[in-house]
Amino acid sequence: MALFGNAHPIDNHQAQQDYARLFGHGETVHAAFLLIRDTILFTDRRLILIDKQGITRKKVEYHSVPYRSITHFAVETAGTFDLDAELKIWVSGSSVPIEKTFTKGVDIYEVQAILTQFVAR
Repeated sequence: MALFGNAHPIDNHQAQQDYARLFGHGETVHAAFLLIRDTILFTDRRLILIDKQGITRKKVEYHSVPYRSITHFAVETAGTFDLDAELKIWVSGSSVPIEKTFTKGVDIYEVQAILTQFVAR
């Protein structure tokens, strides 16, 4: 399903190792998803969007969103004929949400629970 642009889960421990240079002392990955060549990490402190750019994918943008700056979020579950679930996150100072699409195999309720755990502190 990654070929269609939808995110699918990857191993948290592997993501912790692969992106160790990005984390603060003691920061841990709670969930990780791969979207073709991009990655979405939910840590205990922030949401990290990793955008690999260009044909060679050597240029990488790391977008860090502290949970405290998330004003609200929405999830849309996959339906019978709609094979994907969607996540929209609004960040303070922006009227346009960050949008990500997940395969039907991803438990979007788990994604919502992670966000709820950290945003509603």
